[in-house]
Amino acid sequence: MTKSSVQPANIPGGVPRESLPRHIAIIMDGNGRWAQRRGLPRIEGHRHGVASVRRTTEEAARLGIDQLTLYCLSSENWKRPQAELDFLMHLLEQYLIEERSTLLEENIRLEIIGSREGIPDAVLAAMDKTVEMTSHNSGMTLCLAINYGSRAEITNSVRQIAEQVRSGQLAPAEITEELLAANLYTAGMPDPDLLIRTAGELRVSNFLLWQISYSELWITEQCWPEFAEADLHEAIRDFAQRDRRFGGLNT
Repeated sequence: MTKSSVQPANIPGGVPRESLPRHIAIIMDGNGRWAQRRGLPRIEGHRHGVASVRRTTEEAARLGIDQLTLYCLSSENWKRPQAELDFLMHLLEQYLIEERSTLLEENIRLEIIGSREGIPDAVLAAMDKTVEMTSHNSGMTLCLAINYGSRAEITNSVRQIAEQVRSGQLAPAEITEELLAANLYTAGMPDPDLLIRTAGELRVSNFLLWQISYSELWITEQCWPEFAEADLHEAIRDFAQRDRRFGGLNT
């Protein structure tokens, strides 16, 4: 099955295929708050958040979305308590291993963006193995942003281009937006059409700053462990009704 052969069924609210977002990105926020409101340890929010990742991924693939990008761990999250970080790393490794069969069955290709620095070797090995195993899948791309920070990503892109200029491979006049984008972690990926953020926060938190220049934003008060298929459908319906002009005018 290829992307072009996907025939999505039951698109929410009768949204026509051509009005679906090609790429959805999600800032998965509110795991800790969800747990604390229930008198549970914060780590229980992260555990329940994995179930939301699973159902959102499967539903996005069923609907025929080309790419789903999930903000799993920011480069700023290392400031959290070590016990919570250790649990997050364990949960991530477990997810990467346990989801392999589902990714293969659903024809989903896994990609990882972000820095590898500081991530335990066992987690890196699980990441690399799952990416390799799904590399020939032709369905939806699931992109996990792990140890990701957009400012660092853009800085690294500029540094790579500067090295090309210094070595004489590139003239300053040849630096374009397309060249900078080609040196980002997301090179070759479409920019997100729709950015979803859970838990009601009204900020983008250093996530895909270059790539979301013209993304439509959709915010829900639902914390990530509560995010369900109905919420994804609502976001897609809202997106489909928007007038996207990209700085121009529709005639």
